[in-house]
Amino acid sequence: MQSYRVRPASTVHGHVRVPGDKSISHRSIMLGGIASGRTEVSGFLASADCLATLEAFRAMGVQVDRHEATSLTVHGRGLHGLRAPGQILDMGNAGTAIRLSMGLLAGQRFESVLTGDASLRSRPMERVAKPLRAMGANILTTEGKPPVTVRPAAALNGIDYVLPVASAQVKSAILLAGLYAQGQTTVTEPAPTRDHTERMLRGFGLHVDTEGPRVRLAGGQPLQGARVEVPGDISSAAFFLVAGCLAGVDGFMVENVGINPTRTGVIDILRLMGADLRLHERASQGGEPVADIEVRRSTLRGIEVPESLVPLAIDELPVLFIAAAAAEGDTIFSGAAELRVKESDRLAVMAEGLTRLGVPNQLAPDGIRIEGGHRLQGGEIHSHGDHRIAMSFTVASLIADAPIMVRDTDNVATSFPGFVAMARGCGLDVTAE
Repeated sequence: MQSYRVRPASTVHGHVRVPGDKSISHRSIMLGGIASGRTEVSGFLASADCLATLEAFRAMGVQVDRHEATSLTVHGRGLHGLRAPGQILDMGNAGTAIRLSMGLLAGQRFESVLTGDASLRSRPMERVAKPLRAMGANILTTEGKPPVTVRPAAALNGIDYVLPVASAQVKSAILLAGLYAQGQTTVTEPAPTRDHTERMLRGFGLHVDTEGPRVRLAGGQPLQGARVEVPGDISSAAFFLVAGCLAGVDGFMVENVGINPTRTGVIDILRLMGADLRLHERASQGGEPVADIEVRRSTLRGIEVPESLVPLAIDELPVLFIAAAAAEGDTIFSGAAELRVKESDRLAVMAEGLTRLGVPNQLAPDGIRIEGGHRLQGGEIHSHGDHRIAMSFTVASLIADAPIMVRDTDNVATSFPGFVAMARGCGLDVTAE
């Protein structure tokens, strides 16, 4: 089991370019696989999660040529061209892959079984299975969790579904099933979530209507191969944005970051806390806005985080908890119950780690209050196999007075290959052991 030994550091400097967006990389394989013709992908995130999606679609007959680590060609088989896999589809640690695949596979004429690692097998799947069954899908979960069996359905019918909880994964699964459904499929969100699926479907030639919180598409529309340029992942950039707020010097720059407005909650929250962040916009990539983000050491203040921003920063909240520990005054996060069903119970695991490092906090069912203004003591942190926990406490070394040992860091590779080298290159003192 790998660990990180992280010694206190005082500055971060220079510039970094984080790997490609994980959400877009997953979708490039999925949509490219059911499109007609070739899809050319650049900037692909060659992480364990995305490679699991790639191998699953290869198992269903999709030819994928990798030209280099981040560049590939997907030879699409058309909307009805996937074939039965000769194996169980192992999605590794990828919640996005398994949930979106449930929707996409619901309309196929073959049976498939989806599973994953121990962490993924502990995560809830009924939130996806329930609306898909309402469309006519034949889906079995294992006590609500993976393995998930998707059997051929007699027919899928469009649905008008109101999401009980804001979730881009559930929304996307329903829309992908809607491609195979008779009539129209409509999803209504209680709050905005990332809209990569809608944007990418349009890029593959589909007509997708968006009206306020509602997204609608008609079934049976064919996808045409496209060019997909994957920008840097803002969820990965978040670790360096917070690092820059804590210790950035000389205009520390995080380059080529996707700034889709449904993903920029981390920027909005940091600015409310007083962060000195400046966006230098670049040309859009694949219909996604992109910018270089300049960040300087900032005097952060505690705030009550608006609940409306929480779904737009759900994956970035763990590292924002580190920013809150450094801020003057208390910071309150609420409306974040979704964190409890990620790779770990991120609310509980972050609270545990902050307590170990001497940061007073109060855990709530859907959030946490963090008392800021503290230098952190050293100590041992257990990431519980969660990549975002491990990277967050690596960034915490910038406000620590003694070394931090972060245990169980193997899963960092699921989203951020090369994290240690990049962190060391800009000034963090981290060693993988």
